[in-house]
Amino acid sequence: MGPAGFFTITRPANSVVAGLAAIVAYLIATGALVPGVILLMAVVALITAAGNVINDYYDAAIDAINRPERPIPSGTVSRNAALVYAGVLFFLGILISGFTSPLCLAIAIFNAILLVVYAARLKSTPFFGNAAVSYLAASIFLFGGALAGGDRLPDMLPIVAITFLAMLARELLKDAEDIDGDRAGGADTLPIRIGVRKTALFAFIFTVAAVAASVLPTFWWGAWYLLGIALVDILIILAAFRALGCTDPGCVKAAGSTGLLKAGMFASLVVFTLSSVLL
Repeated sequence: MGPAGFFTITRPANSVVAGLAAIVAYLIATGALVPGVILLMAVVALITAAGNVINDYYDAAIDAINRPERPIPSGTVSRNAALVYAGVLFFLGILISGFTSPLCLAIAIFNAILLVVYAARLKSTPFFGNAAVSYLAASIFLFGGALAGGDRLPDMLPIVAITFLAMLARELLKDAEDIDGDRAGGADTLPIRIGVRKTALFAFIFTVAAVAASVLPTFWWGAWYLLGIALVDILIILAAFRALGCTDPGCVKAAGSTGLLKAGMFASLVVFTLSSVLL
């Protein structure tokens, strides 16, 4: 074991991007920034990191097949150490949230509990596990609205919907990629239940719904936003379309749909940021 393993197991890039997304959420809600957003970023990054660690703790057997390079199956972090590490990260995230707002604290506690329940139980259930992790990704934007004040939360709902739907599509395709390991680990995912082809179709439908939701912010950001988000929409539609017709995990992996959807979500974050600052 070594520090590199403890760094890697948090998925630092994803955790930092999640924290930055919370800052963008506050910017969207208010059009300005305050020093408190640094605390918000820390809360989201720490709880996201803790969720990644606890997920790897429960997924050790599955990752030994699907992701043998990850810290626990590769031996760079022990399962017991990962469990303690996750607890420390959760504690720090919730502690810092106490210095933001009561609504942020409530969301932080709820999300921490949901992350543990997801890793321990929901991940192995069809669709509900996918919906849980999609909510967790979308809830980052709720944090921003919550710091700005409860009355600003409705302004965040279109962004929450876009993120939830796009993430749900990606999660379904990730499960389609991981059928072999999930089946060996006893998971009961949607692709195992209904097959890869139907799962890819559902993912495409959710992607189309995300694109439809992405039009709503045009009403306050205007045509320049629509132009920018249209380029992102083309990317994520293409990503989901490439998996249509796949009947096995290898085909979904070869399509590269999950990677393209992730890139599209990062790109949408850039569009939201620029729109909130410039438009």
